[in-house]
Amino acid sequence: MPGNPRLLWLLAVTFSSVPRAQPLAGDAEEEEQDETPLPAVPCDYDRCRHLQVPCQELQRAGPTTCLCPGLSSATQPPEPPRLGEVRMEAEAGRAVVHWCAPFSPVHQYWLLLWEGAGAPQKGPPLNSTVRRAELKGLKPGGAYVVCVVASNAAGESSVPGAEGLDGAGGPAFGPCGRLTVLPRPLTLLHGAVGVGSALALLSCSALVWHFCLRERWGCPRRGRPSGAGL
Repeated sequence: MPGNPRLLWLLAVTFSSVPRAQPLAGDAEEEEQDETPLPAVPCDYDRCRHLQVPCQELQRAGPTTCLCPGLSSATQPPEPPRLGEVRMEAEAGRAVVHWCAPFSPVHQYWLLLWEGAGAPQKGPPLNSTVRRAELKGLKPGGAYVVCVVASNAAGESSVPGAEGLDGAGGPAFGPCGRLTVLPRPLTLLHGAVGVGSALALLSCSALVWHFCLRERWGCPRRGRPSGAGL
């Protein structure tokens, strides 16, 4: 049996007048905040930190995007690293050298060591995360020049070398520096004992020589005063 047209019309009017549910203001704000990108921050990268992970790897591993320092082109040799603290251990005959990475792509580092005017000694290659190396076999009282070299596929960084350093040790914040190994304390003690022994021997020799001459030639006699024996 077909429904009453009036009843159907009343039901249609009733449902159309019911207000629809509106989204909450809080939910809309949360959706907007989720879609807003977070500002980029600098990566936790320190070019002077030993065993520092490359900044590009920090970018890929981090939950958010971070910023890396600008680098020179990989098609150019790297800029010279900056030599940092050099901690001497004179008694052990060694030194620990620190440096900072340049703003360039680097594949390897190594150290060059000059002693005098001869050719430098080249250390073993070190990977790009290393910022510290050890020099061994330094002689007490010796004077050296040490330089840090960086390299990549395009070439290696420039170094002034031993002849390029002035009396003050070269340009500030450069890749090279002068090292002077202090004498060992035992060496100083032995030197002092040797000097003292030599002085004591000379003094004894002078005394013996003096007494020998006196025994052989005798002491000069003083003349009698005038009027003596009168």
